[in-house]
Amino acid sequence: MLIEIDFNSSEAIYIQLRNQIVMEIAQDKLHDGDSLPSVRNLANILGVNMHTVNKAYAMLREEGYLKLDRRKGAVISVEKNNKASEMDKINNYMQMIVAHAICKEISKEEMKQMIGEMYDTFLL
Repeated sequence: MLIEIDFNSSEAIYIQLRNQIVMEIAQDKLHDGDSLPSVRNLANILGVNMHTVNKAYAMLREEGYLKLDRRKGAVISVEKNNKASEMDKINNYMQMIVAHAICKEISKEEMKQMIGEMYDTFLL
């Protein structure tokens, strides 16, 4: 697992950490059953506060990407919830993305192309 934190980014560190872990799952670099470093260990590696890593792990657990195991610590475990519920969540995220694209005069066709290319990248 390769995590790179941009300390100059306006995006919170715990969000960067969470996003990179989700990306690694989507790119098939992390799999169900893989253990993540302990909160303390990852905080030391990244040079961040333990509470930051703990917050990212808590968010991942709430979103159904990992489980906490007393023996193994944080373990990747992607829940396959009700598809309709997941589509509702994604729809909520996408509304803001589409609104942003419209405001910046990015066409529907350009958006479709970007999404298609992203799917292709993840599914290689």
